[in-house]
Amino acid sequence: MNQAPASVWRRPVHFLAFGLGSGTVPFAPGTFGTLAAIPFYWLMSELPLGWYLGLVAVTFLWGIWLCDKTSHDLGVHDHSGIVWDEFVGYWLTMAAVPFSWEAALWGFVVFRIFDVFKPWPIRWADRRVAGGFGIMIDDVLAAAYAWSTMHLWFWLH
Repeated sequence: MNQAPASVWRRPVHFLAFGLGSGTVPFAPGTFGTLAAIPFYWLMSELPLGWYLGLVAVTFLWGIWLCDKTSHDLGVHDHSGIVWDEFVGYWLTMAAVPFSWEAALWGFVVFRIFDVFKPWPIRWADRRVAGGFGIMIDDVLAAAYAWSTMHLWFWLH
């Protein structure tokens, strides 16, 4: 079970790292964090690709700091409720994917599969890379697999 610290509701950095509170759900916080990222993708999907990728790059870099600060404050390397990495991973998964609710759902499923099962090198990075960068990078790698899967699927159909 995920025990969310009270600081999530008092400290803006923790609130953001916990995905605007979505990571406080007592079960499957990564899944709920990814779900919470979908409405933002819907808004972001109208951006030109360069702006979209730039925004995702900024949220990735900012996420390194957010996740590092929050994990340091909590004294836990990667608290399960820290889900900003899921936000960024989902947004990367959906890069250059035209918005539709079907695509948004498909991207959610594919990203969650790679994030949960962590094929190589995702599991390696998850276990060996520390700090905020370590928290973020395994989801970026999962997103790379999910992005490839999404685009292959669209290419084939």
